[in-house]
Amino acid sequence: MSLRPTRRTLLASGVAAIVGGLAGCVGEPTDDGTPNSPSAATQPDATSHTPSTETATGELPSAVGVERLADGFTAPIGVEFLPDGTALVADQAGTVQAIADAQTRQRPVLDIRDRMVSLSGYEERGLLGIAVHPDYPADPRLFVRYSAPPREATPDSHSHTFVLASFRLDAETLVADPDSERAILEIPEPQGNHNAGAIAFGPDGYLYVGVGDGGGGNDVGTGHVADWYDANAGGNGQDVTANLLGSILRIDVTDTGEDPYSVPEANPLLGREGLDEHFAWGLRNPWGMSFHDGELYAADVGQNRFEEINHVRAGGNYGWNVREGRHCFGTDSPGSSPDSCPADTPDGEPLIDPVVEYPHSGQPVSGVAVVGGYVYAGEAMPGLSGRYVFADWQADGQLFVATPTEDGPWQTAAVPIESEAVGSQVLGFGRDATGAVYVCTSERGQVTGSTGAVYRLTPA
Repeated sequence: MSLRPTRRTLLASGVAAIVGGLAGCVGEPTDDGTPNSPSAATQPDATSHTPSTETATGELPSAVGVERLADGFTAPIGVEFLPDGTALVADQAGTVQAIADAQTRQRPVLDIRDRMVSLSGYEERGLLGIAVHPDYPADPRLFVRYSAPPREATPDSHSHTFVLASFRLDAETLVADPDSERAILEIPEPQGNHNAGAIAFGPDGYLYVGVGDGGGGNDVGTGHVADWYDANAGGNGQDVTANLLGSILRIDVTDTGEDPYSVPEANPLLGREGLDEHFAWGLRNPWGMSFHDGELYAADVGQNRFEEINHVRAGGNYGWNVREGRHCFGTDSPGSSPDSCPADTPDGEPLIDPVVEYPHSGQPVSGVAVVGGYVYAGEAMPGLSGRYVFADWQADGQLFVATPTEDGPWQTAAVPIESEAVGSQVLGFGRDATGAVYVCTSERGQVTGSTGAVYRLTPA
């Protein structure tokens, strides 16, 4: 591994020029006020979109049912599973709860509310991601991504500090030691939105970290840097040298000694210009990512017009803010697309189209903010096998199912949830060792109350 002991110092110092809503048009009148994987050296070319998932051949179900796992949460944003099947539910309000099954009382695992920013109303801050080390319980660490008040290196003009940290989890009591926290990454966040937050271990053992573009509209303004595309006034998504915003990072958190992490030798920018932690870039607000058969899929929340799912490859540039989905994007024409825009960077790096795209209005699939999910690999519903299950934040009683194709956009359909009990807002997903998929919902568009619940998808 190539150890980079000065990288965290650079990020925390604010020397680098690090200078909105989950949805592009919800909750505020402004456009951003809403609410064993191959190494990079052996991965297919970043422009390839052919997934290695099994072929989806069953008939797509006309509806799905749900079975409640647990409820009483504020805003559950994801579920991780321990080897014994125990579910760890992350609540954006700042807690992690353990649930063995639907008949088991929830047990507190971790409470970091006193370490986070104060949450009020619609929020994209809070506890935003959890992951258990793949060698658990031999390596009993729980990794969390949360929003902390501005720390020493966070500029006064910025909103808060992005924190990625680990806690030691007692395998017998399932209680994380609050005094065991070790900060791994600290990134100054300019705005309170576009925080992303998903973290996931790949089958290669490395930790993948989704990072939003820094907030605000159009990926411009305070906290944003100049980039190569002169038609739009800068953007963190198209810059890999000044900060880690607008990207998916890949780091090694195993056996790092005194350093919080090292950089995998196969990361695409090693030996090139740019910060070595970058794995893929050109992203706006990656909300939900997951692995299946060694392939990484990540949702990216759009601004005014389009939502997308990306098949993420090492070194891939997914276009923001030159493109929104498969369409040109212009900062001076919100709600419309310029007539033309580049298909690649000045260095010849292609801007990669998403495998799934849907608009903010229209049929058969539309919404305001995509929430990434998982490829279904369970046995209960053969019609979902090999298909990617995801949702929109404003779910309206339905999920989306995308069927991989050999080339071009995936076929996407809406599938109703045959239950009135499921909350109207989808916040996240999970998948257990059997391949069953879980959905996290709430009745509230704000981080408040106790209407949050987690359900297992079942046949209708």
